[in-house]
Amino acid sequence: MAPSHTIPFISILSISLFISLRAVTVAAQYQYRLDFLGPHNDARAALGLKPLKWDTRVASYAQWYANQRRGDCQLRHSSGPYGENLFWGSGVGWTPAQAVAAWVAEKPQYNYYTNSCNGMCGHYTQIVWRNSRRLGCAMVTCDNDQGTFVVCSYDPPGNYVGMRPY
Repeated sequence: MAPSHTIPFISILSISLFISLRAVTVAAQYQYRLDFLGPHNDARAALGLKPLKWDTRVASYAQWYANQRRGDCQLRHSSGPYGENLFWGSGVGWTPAQAVAAWVAEKPQYNYYTNSCNGMCGHYTQIVWRNSRRLGCAMVTCDNDQGTFVVCSYDPPGNYVGMRPY
């Protein structure tokens, strides 16, 4: 009689659980990307601009830099190779959409005809910079209850002095 080859039930259950958890993780990562991309691309679409695409290389850089700021939560730019928007909010529970909304809220401060800001508008102009194509963002909770830090990186960068964003 030939030996029976059966897979123990516990192995099937373990494999099924692993696949289920992996699917949840992938879905959460996808949603995280959409939570950043959606409001960026809504602002761009309002001007007839091409949508940004999520880029894992750019996102890895954003995550690296967010991790550097986790200890102090300071709004200090990385001086890296990408355009960059920074956000800080006190406490926890901030969403990607809230961070992007804060940047988009600068829109009324930008005057296209004079290509100037009446106050702060550089976050908004980076979002709608015509030549930017790729986006990567990261969010961390800062140590010692210092708040939430968000960074979005844009490739290619924008906000060149004297140039209109679109």
